[in-house]
Formats: sequence, structure tokens, C-alpha cells
Amino acid sequence: MGYIDPSPIQLRSFPVVLEGRDLIASAQTGTGKTGAFALPILSRLGNGHGHPRCLVLEPTRELAMQVETAFRDYARFMHIDVTCLFGGVGYGKQREELKAGADIVCATPGRLLDFMEQGDIKLDKIEILVLDEVDRMLDMGFLPDVRRIIEKCRKERQTLLYSATVPDEIGRLATWCLVNPEKIEIGARRSPAESVKHAIYPVAADQKFDLLLALLEATNYHSVLIFSRTKDGADRIMRKLKDENHSVTSLHSNRTQQERIDALEGFKSGKYEVMVATDIAARGIDIAGVSHVINYDVPQHPEDYVHRIGRTGRAEATGDAFTIMTAEELPHVTDIERFIGQKVERTKLAGFDYLYSAVFDEARVTQVLKGAKGVRTHKGVKFGSAGKKRRR
Repeated sequence: MGYIDPSPIQLRSFPVVLEGRDLIASAQTGTGKTGAFALPILSRLGNGHGHPRCLVLEPTRELAMQVETAFRDYARFMHIDVTCLFGGVGYGKQREELKAGADIVCATPGRLLDFMEQGDIKLDKIEILVLDEVDRMLDMGFLPDVRRIIEKCRKERQTLLYSATVPDEIGRLATWCLVNPEKIEIGARRSPAESVKHAIYPVAADQKFDLLLALLEATNYHSVLIFSRTKDGADRIMRKLKDENHSVTSLHSNRTQQERIDALEGFKSGKYEVMVATDIAARGIDIAGVSHVINYDVPQHPEDYVHRIGRTGRAEATGDAFTIMTAEELPHVTDIERFIGQKVERTKLAGFDYLYSAVFDEARVTQVLKGAKGVRTHKGVKFGSAGKKRRR
């Protein structure tokens, strides 16, 4: 596979997994978590037995497929069968693979529960359970489903929990389903990767797309991942970039499974230089070589900022992350800076013809927001071109 040295999360995970102990591991994105559990699991399982012995739960179809591919690559010279269960496609092929006998099952919670209810899979012989990207499963409301699945697994098993962050609710889940787990934390959970340079570009709301075009024009990029807050927004940005002759695709949950596969593969292969995505692409998905991330919309949750810009600078490579900020988004930026414990540099693009915006006077915007009675953030307040607030 071309590996020379294990990453820090792999170096510390391998002995724990090989010894059969339970594990809670947190690490920044792009640090090799899949290899950290997949490689020692294959060493423990040996050759196949024709029934599910390892179950890996993932929050999204893309992650489940990615982990399945990793297992297949690692086990290419072993007698191990791997299958992937996810929604958005028919049941037939997945059911056939289960009946043929899969040793390792990578699945999303909803589709796995469907197969369990239909009697197509039993979990009473699961030896190793992996809960991957658990904080993302929490965000997506999957933890009740995850609990139902765990209850059907055999009690005498090894359980591995991998998550970028471990909030209280995940801690309670871990207390319930793990036994004397080893705990590993690699790097500061609240900080962006040190190899990523990030900056904020303040701009008037009416000039957001113009600034995006100017940034792309001025940047020597290999591949760019642009994050939009909404699915409609992602499609709108993609169409406008196409009109400007950019090779671009989009990735979000409203696209069909085949469209999502084509988008990811096209972006990875270089067919598309730009991909516009929602936060479905912010966590876990392995997209190597992303040189730049652009937040077209400031994320509303500080954790998402860390995950988004973690799409570049993966595996200790370098990368750049730009965030376009309007006046209304300043409170979200303030929350992000408080979360990561540092001020993100504000900068202007040389040669861009800026219109005046209240965002250029952050102190004033902050004072106005704090003075809005009963309003802690920007909700309900809109700033005009002259910087004055007006009610929606």
C-alpha cells in the first residue's frame, strides 16, 4: 500500500487493537484512522469463516464505501470477504453478498437495521465492533439506532470507538458499551491541523460570488473544495462556476448515489478541479491532494470549521483554507475563534474592487449585535450596505 511509517494514531492504536482491548480514540481528521483499526483487525481475524465477525458502523454511505474499499485493498491476498450495506440503492446485490458469507460488514445504521429486521443478518457472532466517526453519527441523530444495533451484538466482543471529538453523550455511550477502554487522543481536538494556513476574507454580501471567482483566479490551486451551507446553495454555486468555465461538480445528500460516486471519483481523479459540497464532505471522506478549501458560507457550528478545513493539509501535507465572511456571519466567526482558541487573520484580495460593508468595521458590528436586546447572535438582524441594522 506504500506505507513506510505508521501515523501517530496508528502507532498507538495497533498494540491496543491487537491485544483485543476496547479503545476510545480521538484524532484530527486526515490522520489515518481507517488504517489504525482496519490493519490490526485483519491481523486478528486471519482468514474468513463465512459469517460476519467484524462490523464497522459509519454515518454516511460515502464513508462506509470508503472503509470497505480500504479493507478490500488491505486484504487482497487474504481469504476475507467484505461487504458494504447502505441506503439509496436496491437491496438485491447487498442481500446476495450477505448470503454468500461476508466476514467484515461496513454499514450505515439505517440499512443495517433493515436487513436485521428482515432476518438477512445476525450479529450474535460479531467479534469486533467498530463505531467510526461517532460524533458525526451523534450530529445526524443516529445514536438511538446505534444502541439498537449494539444490543444485538454478542456481549463478549472487542469494541473500538473512533471520533474526532468525544462530547458527553458519546462518553455515556462509551461507558455503556465498552469495557475498561484504553483512551488515545492525538493532537488538540479543537485546533485545525497545523499544516493548514487559514484566513478570513470579509466582503459585502452582494459580492460573495464575485470574490469567490477572484480568489479562484488569483490562486494557484491543484484542487479546491468549496463548502456551502445548503444543498440548493451548492448547486447554485456549481452552476455559476460552470458558466465561468470551471470544471466543477457538487456533492450533497439530494444527489443520487451514482451521482455522488461519480462526483467523488471525478474530483479524486482530477476530472473536476472544483467540488462544491455541503458538510457531507466535511468529515472522514478521504480526498487526497486537496490543496485549498473555501468556506463560501461560514459554518454555524465551530466544530464544522475544524472538520471542513481539515479536508486540506491531510496526513501532514500543507494546504490553504479561505473563509468568505459577510457582516451577518461575524458572530459565527467569533464562536469559531473562541472554540479554536485563536484569532484567524483577516485579509483583503489585492486588486479586488470592494464595496463598503459593515463587516470592515468589526468592532462596530459586534457592538450593535451586543446591543440588540434579547439577541445574542445575528438572527433577526440584517445589515445594509451602510452598516446600519434593520429588522427583517
